[in-house]
Amino acid sequence: MPAPYRPDPKILDLGPDFYDPVEPAPFPKAIPRFLNQRWAARVGLGEFDDATWAAHFCRFEPLLQNLPQPLALRYHGHQFRVYNPDIGDGRGFLFAQLRDDRNRLLDLATKGSGTTPYSRTADGRLTLKGGLREVLATEMLEALGVNTSKTFALFETGEELVRGDEPSPTRSAVLTRIGYGHIRIGTFQRLAFFGETDNINKLVRYCLANLYAEQPSNDPAADALRLFDLVSAATANLAAGFLAAGFVHGVLNSDNIAITGESFDYGPWRFAPDWDPDFTAAYFDHHGLYAFARQPEAIHWDLAQLAGCLAMVTDAPPLSDLLDGWSERFETALFQALIKRLGVSPLGTDQDRAVAATLMAALQSRLGTIDRIFFDWRGGRDPGASRYPAPPFRALAAALRGRERPVTHPYWADLEPCSMHIDEVEAIWAAIAERDDWNPFESKVAAIRRMGEAMDADASAPA
Repeated sequence: MPAPYRPDPKILDLGPDFYDPVEPAPFPKAIPRFLNQRWAARVGLGEFDDATWAAHFCRFEPLLQNLPQPLALRYHGHQFRVYNPDIGDGRGFLFAQLRDDRNRLLDLATKGSGTTPYSRTADGRLTLKGGLREVLATEMLEALGVNTSKTFALFETGEELVRGDEPSPTRSAVLTRIGYGHIRIGTFQRLAFFGETDNINKLVRYCLANLYAEQPSNDPAADALRLFDLVSAATANLAAGFLAAGFVHGVLNSDNIAITGESFDYGPWRFAPDWDPDFTAAYFDHHGLYAFARQPEAIHWDLAQLAGCLAMVTDAPPLSDLLDGWSERFETALFQALIKRLGVSPLGTDQDRAVAATLMAALQSRLGTIDRIFFDWRGGRDPGASRYPAPPFRALAAALRGRERPVTHPYWADLEPCSMHIDEVEAIWAAIAERDDWNPFESKVAAIRRMGEAMDADASAPA
């Protein structure tokens, strides 16, 4: 049964110190390229026809009883470890807030919706290829169980854009994502930069109440420490999710780390073919700061910046203790994420840790792609020594003995696992760019969702 539409623009409780009202860009066309009916049903918007989708998610006419005008959120952030006080929502805005079928507050926010006070010299637009890539990233990560924003809508907008890093002119788009809040570590950094301790306390209360469903206390210092504890746990799970998915975000700046630990804003992302610690996604990441295996380090560094902000309103030693304990949280989360993707029954921390360590040794051998290994060994099944004769895999087979779970979904009988490597992304885009053929894109989204259904079905099956 579809959920009802429940508008709840809580961001207005924060007041004008946190955002700037803006106007959406007028676009010459509104061609729907991706409409997430699955998530629309979960937030009470599943009955929209094509014209209504275009009205709200390309022209951005306000939703009923929601934000009367889009809001560009204010924030700062470290970008590749260099502090930048001149950023904020530069080509997007918060469009609406509403409740989902589990009563969680969600944001509808945009990318490519026009200029704002923080656009600087940019045009505030998004390329169609950039929008397509974000759809593919979010769909794949959602299917793999990573805490990610979801792409809600993608419209082609009929403008020609000039970009220096791809053939130009190129086609334009506007994207709407849905996620659990767009408050970033960088949001707190801006308040700390200006010494706004009252607003830091206000934002702490907002995050606790609306993003973590916890009642703030009358003790601002205790609230700040509690929020940091929650963010620490959430970001540990995020880092673990990236590695278990074989995913490289590419730009883990502090303005790209949400307080909820939800991944969002996908630019130069990639899925690593194999377990290569040095694999990078961004061509401009010359020193591998955000390489595959360095992502936990990057997220921990960003978390330290949040600790520095919250130290203005609470005691530093407890923050330091929580920060020091993050690595242990991450390691536990990684073992759990690997066990979950493998699809075997969790037995307990020590036993799962041993299996996960053996699995990681097999992945690190790079004798198979990440997707292939997880596919072949799903449910703890041993494909046999003829297919995986190397010692790391024989050790994995021994570690999994007695841990097997049934795999019943037809997906697991496919010849190849569903993957999302760069050559596949480029082939999907080439079909669109060269002959406006959207069939490969639509087929890939369907294949990704089928994989997600298979993983969900097996996770709920009896052991």
